[in-house]
Amino acid sequence: MFRQEAAIQRDVAFLTPDRKEKLDLYLPPNRAPGTRSPGVVIIHGGGWTGGSKSANRELNIGTTLAKAGYVCISIDYRLDKENRWPTNVWDCKNAVRYLRANADKLGIDVNHIGVIGGSAGGHLALMLGVTDGLRELEPLAPYPGISSRVQAVIDLYGISDIRSRKQISPDGTPLEKRVPSDAVFGDKATLSDADRALASPITHLKRGIPPILILHGDKDTTVDIDQSRDLDKRLTELKLEHQLIIVPGAGHTFDLQTWNKKPLAMDLRPIVTSFFDKHLKPR
Repeated sequence: MFRQEAAIQRDVAFLTPDRKEKLDLYLPPNRAPGTRSPGVVIIHGGGWTGGSKSANRELNIGTTLAKAGYVCISIDYRLDKENRWPTNVWDCKNAVRYLRANADKLGIDVNHIGVIGGSAGGHLALMLGVTDGLRELEPLAPYPGISSRVQAVIDLYGISDIRSRKQISPDGTPLEKRVPSDAVFGDKATLSDADRALASPITHLKRGIPPILILHGDKDTTVDIDQSRDLDKRLTELKLEHQLIIVPGAGHTFDLQTWNKKPLAMDLRPIVTSFFDKHLKPR
């Protein structure tokens, strides 16, 4: 009798001993001994102030990808106002380093690691993908000398430019009024244009960043769809590998199958797994 469901291990430590944030580990079913699998970091949403690694969306993503042969970790990261930034980014990068540091124990292919996140998690997934090696955004502990580079990024309705977030009409149409997203910084007393630029993934696009898949609903009334359209436009201008998929009829916080407890117009599971398969599974 073969086990067909992903094995889930809850509340695994991955940061320093003083940190309360943990991760959930999803292991593929029926793996042959000695198999090296690609890894994926899953980053939850919640406006940088809330959310959980164990929420339904993260469970949906983790089980989908584990069944497709990926070792996944869904992580919590710092949400407290104090020292929120850039610890939230550091925590995400330390999750990648955790996979590499524990590659033998978990059976990880260290050369093929991806990241996926929704909403605030989409923003952090983008930051992880486009700021590799940027000194002020690389953590010093607890995995010194281990790379936090990823080879593929999936952004679900995340903010690409915190400086240009817009108000949205009830039907999902972006309006002209700007509503900068300073919540990412927590209680940082003074914020400069340079701070906001540093926290905006769109300012870090350059040759050599990993391929990016962007998914956004056309009825999103939380994060304006122009965040994804502007990112798509800039990536196109720079001739960087990416794809933007607009999900018809979907609002904010959809998972790979449903939004607002109803099926999406398209099943995103084969789209997401195919993207990761292309970039994280060597031929």
